[in-house]
Amino acid sequence: MKYSEATQGRVFVIRLEDGDILHEEIERFAKAKAILRAWVNVVGGADKGSQLVVGPEESRAFPVNPMTLDLYDTHEIVGTGTIFPDEADNPVLHLHMACGREENTVTGCVRNGVKTWHVMEVILVELLGTEARRVPDKATGFNLLVP
Repeated sequence: MKYSEATQGRVFVIRLEDGDILHEEIERFAKAKAILRAWVNVVGGADKGSQLVVGPEESRAFPVNPMTLDLYDTHEIVGTGTIFPDEADNPVLHLHMACGREENTVTGCVRNGVKTWHVMEVILVELLGTEARRVPDKATGFNLLVP
């Protein structure tokens, strides 16, 4: 395990609007507010056609080939994630959400584009006092958090 300690900075209450793409809007907001590190919580609705990354095709195969799933209709959502900078100091959102409709639920990463259905509410808590960032890892091909 690797870790660093952080303190809480500013807290933002955000409402995304119909058609907004979650990761694009949150990363744009973070950049505009000079937020490099944060914890993010989201609740609301995801529109039909939103795409989730729902796992690798094979658990231990390299390179990793991600599986994706398009939401077949509007879904209720809840998600949590983080923002940390990449090598170029761009804030990058890594957020997983559970999406439910009737008795069906799917969980995945939002990086391929989750579109807001009317409203998504976001609480963003800035993290200060840490230099944690995402760094490319040759072994996995992922940009891994280095606390």
